[in-house]
Formats: sequence, structure tokens, C-alpha cells
Amino acid sequence: MSPLNISLADLIARLDEDLPDAGDLARISEAQLRNRTLSDIGDQLVDHYVSKAKAAGASWTEIGDAIGVTKQAAQQRHTPTPFDRFTKLNRHSIVLSQEAARARKHDTIGTEHLLLGLLGEPRGGAYRVLVAKAGSEQKIRDAVEAALPPAARKAPRGHIPFRPEATEAIGQASRASAELGHDWVGTEHTLLGLIRTRQSPAAQILRDLGFTADGLYETVKAEVLA
Repeated sequence: MSPLNISLADLIARLDEDLPDAGDLARISEAQLRNRTLSDIGDQLVDHYVSKAKAAGASWTEIGDAIGVTKQAAQQRHTPTPFDRFTKLNRHSIVLSQEAARARKHDTIGTEHLLLGLLGEPRGGAYRVLVAKAGSEQKIRDAVEAALPPAARKAPRGHIPFRPEATEAIGQASRASAELGHDWVGTEHTLLGLIRTRQSPAAQILRDLGFTADGLYETVKAEVLA
């Protein structure tokens, strides 16, 4: 029995329910996307408890033994990353941005994919700010889709890296959080990071929708205090 009470039959039933009219090949593609998501979430689960163990004084040798790898492998895999202070919702938006790139057969993750990731997490502050200003989620999605590069012929395999401007936006998100005096990086901070990466596709999309960097900063500040 699975420790999460999630069976293969449950996963199959859910996919079939979500794609009732899809053919076998389309279901393979969707199954692979969900496999990636489950893998990413599992990695985040392990990272969470590794961080707790390190804070409690565990050595990398002890953590490696608990995972079943060498000390070096554990340290390399679980050293701090730019996402350490990201909230659960914001980490999920990053996973969704990876899915967005993979679904469109893009071999890199750009700021437009990050924006799609924020739209995929309606519980986040960024979603509320975006929809309140733009009027509808679909309006934003249409703008993003129009800016996306064409799909490649083959889906990428393995890890999909961030493009330089996406990496910059993630760094800008952390800086925005620090400016606001927050000890977390939420979806609202990632939204600020996107518009502050001025030459990126996402920044242009946001400007076209009527957002400005200063106005968005004040909106996020008010949203967090509300």
C-alpha cells in the first residue's frame, strides 16, 4: 500500500476523467507531464525535511545515510537554492511553469512560462492582482500565448533550464521580498520580479496590460497588508 494512499488506479482514473476524448498518444504525453510534477513535488518534500534536519544539527553524512546516498551526493543535491524562501504556492507556480514549457515542447523556461505558472495558482496573491487589473484570467492567457515562441517538433527530455531573463526575474523576486521586509518569497514577489526584468517578454506583456513596476509594487504592498 502506498504511504500516501495514492494508487496507480487512482492516477489512471483521474487522467482518464480529465481527458475523456483524448487518444492513447495524447494520454502518454499527459501522463509524462504528471510524472514530472509528482517527481518535482517529491523532491520538494525531501528538501523540506533535509532543511529541518540541517537546522537541528544533522551532518551531511547522516542525511546521506537517511536518503541512501553518499555525503557528497546529498550535499550537492540539497544545498540551498534560490527557491529556499519560496512559499509552497510559489514553488508550485514554478513547477507549473516547467509544465507549461514542456507541454509546448520548449527546451527552456522563459518569463512567459513563469507568468503562466502564476496564473495556474489561483490561491496566490499574484493571481488576484493580475485578474483584478486585467479583468479576466483568459485575457492574460491570450496575451501570453500570443507572445510564446512556436512549439518545437519534439518534446524536451530531462531537465528544462531557465533562460537568463527567467533566472534574473527569480533573483528580482527575492530582492523585492527583501525590500518589503518579508522573510518569504511569494507569488506576488515573483510577479514583481517579472515586471522588473524590463527586457523580458513577461514584462512587456504586463506593461501592455496596463501594469507599471511602481504601481505593481504599491499594489503588492497593499495586498500583503490587507
